[in-house]
Amino acid sequence: MKKEIIAGTALAGIGIAALALATRNKPLKTVGYVELEKYLGKWYEIAKFPQSFEKGCTNVTSEYSLRDDGKINLVNSCLKNGQLKTTTGIASVDDKESAKLEVQFQWPFSGKYWIIALALDYSYAVVGHPNRKYLWILNRKPVMDSMTYNHLVLVAASRGFDIRKLVNTKQS
Repeated sequence: MKKEIIAGTALAGIGIAALALATRNKPLKTVGYVELEKYLGKWYEIAKFPQSFEKGCTNVTSEYSLRDDGKINLVNSCLKNGQLKTTTGIASVDDKESAKLEVQFQWPFSGKYWIIALALDYSYAVVGHPNRKYLWILNRKPVMDSMTYNHLVLVAASRGFDIRKLVNTKQS
């Protein structure tokens, strides 16, 4: 029985890796439509591809609010060495479905922030960059059940992301 479980897990891993490789060069598919009003609010980072700007961060959150000009204020926060660190940015919608955002934290640099998975009730989201070097799994609560998390990891793999790079974010 143990050998069958190990063999099944190994085959599943190979299948996921093959799927990711097959889709890596295709355009990144986003969700069909995002109601920005529902997307606004606080999100907790559950996992991500590590980036230098997040090194040493725990308790990472992102908060979105609508501006008068239709753009979105974005405030990212984390604890780093016991101190609260925040970074603010502005996002603008880059497509009619509102699934592609262009986020700018420091002029003139901006980045693509594409929503590739979103719960019907807006309780979780997966966000990535079309170059597949950036990926975040977000949740409305600081913890996510393992079934949902595993599903979202499979979604990311099916969109061509190398899920072996995913690192869980410590939330307390």
